Amino acid sequence: MTTNATDLRTSDKAREAISRINTGVFIGGRWGEASSGARFDVVNPATEEVIATVADGGPEDAQRAIQTAGRVQKAWAKTAPRERSEILRRAYDLIMARQDELALVMTTEMGKPIAEAKGEVAYAAEFFRWFSEEAVRIGGDLTTTGDGKNRILVSREPVGPCVLVTPWNFPLAMGTRKIGPAIAAGCTMVFKPANLTPLSSLALVDILVEAGLPEGVLNVVCTTKASSVVSPWMSSGIARKVSFTGSTEVGVRLLEQASQHVMRSSMELGGNAPFIVFEDADLDRAVEGAVAAKMRNMGEACTAANRLFVQRSVADEFARRLAERLGALSVGDGAEPGTDVGPLVEEKALRKVEELVDDAVSKGSKVVCGGRRPDRAGFFYSPTVLADVSPEANLMSEEIFGPVAPVVPFDTEDEVLAMANNTPWGLVGYLFTQDVDRGFRVGDALEVGMVGLNTGIVSNPAAPFGGVKASGLGREGGRVGIEEFLETKYMAIPRI
Repeated sequence: MTTNATDLRTSDKAREAISRINTGVFIGGRWGEASSGARFDVVNPATEEVIATVADGGPEDAQRAIQTAGRVQKAWAKTAPRERSEILRRAYDLIMARQDELALVMTTEMGKPIAEAKGEVAYAAEFFRWFSEEAVRIGGDLTTTGDGKNRILVSREPVGPCVLVTPWNFPLAMGTRKIGPAIAAGCTMVFKPANLTPLSSLALVDILVEAGLPEGVLNVVCTTKASSVVSPWMSSGIARKVSFTGSTEVGVRLLEQASQHVMRSSMELGGNAPFIVFEDADLDRAVEGAVAAKMRNMGEACTAANRLFVQRSVADEFARRLAERLGALSVGDGAEPGTDVGPLVEEKALRKVEELVDDAVSKGSKVVCGGRRPDRAGFFYSPTVLADVSPEANLMSEEIFGPVAPVVPFDTEDEVLAMANNTPWGLVGYLFTQDVDRGFRVGDALEVGMVGLNTGIVSNPAAPFGGVKASGLGREGGRVGIEEFLETKYMAIPRI
């Protein structure tokens, strides 16, 4: 009886928080309905209940948004760096003041446990604080030519109006990671959040308005038909940059569109992260690292450990310990106290995970724990460890995006590097060893943009996030993050 009462209070709090969020299109500093008048449902994946409806934008809304961004760009670019910095800092403070409420909204719309959602809110806010500091450090250079006849004056300018497209799995942090440097650099924006999880992004808009962001700098259109909004932005001739996080397939299409107007492009695309455990590793530390790298966001992360390669002499012991840890995790509604693992985001995602596990088992994999849906409503899948996974299993070449850890034994360093790099993707890799030389040697040999050495977490606003090969172009965060939103101008000045 107590649990039901607690659940009811949690539900009421969530509904109250969601009711305060504007759910229209946001163009030129004003909220309104989509031109078509259409709206779409947002569903709580833990209960399968509709929790909100959001304006379903289309081409007409997209045109108004990009034209507004283009019209405002020149004035916004002239604002003082300190003014842009203080807007971001105020937004950081507002996010942190509303951490509990924003976390509850996030949990309700996409499922992650409330403690993890609070962590994402803090992570998201930190991008605003980081780029508030970078805004006043945009530099240049003054040198002299080798022959001494000219001065070389180098300055940095905003690249111009930006197209920002974010995924559903980190609905607040992916927005701040793009919006933060754009504001700091002096760029206007058109922004399309994911239709599965728009509420966190829409709540962020109101925070930026309260923080003092001028009208027209940020324009937001949610939609269930992404191409109907993003394609007009890409073909407008107004947008000068696109920043996209999502699948490689969609990223390739956007790059094709960007080429028509030679737009600057940042792409954070798919991943197939190897997680390598050598026999000399601290197994307890490696298991905890695997839990962090695999189970963050229920495995629905591009940085998730997708293939766990463990040296044969310790593979069985590692799989046993990992199964003990994952099997002990509590599965349930993320808003419920004590929940460790929430639901996947939608039925389609759940079916994909089931199909990948079934395929692996049919090809000889052994289920050490999990391997099924729990008997409850919602889009849940039990944390799963698979041992003796065949290289032919589909989950070795596809992103799982779920709480499934396939353990593959290996014998030699050369063998595991060949397997780890045998993928078109190259976002992140993890390795655990107590041999310092091996750590640097293998880290250097991994064909990835990021390496976690004896850690299962690499994401940090102060670090450059991004991959190589089919995992993308450019970097987000760190000192280089703002560079993606700036152009370099050189002026030659004769010395008289």
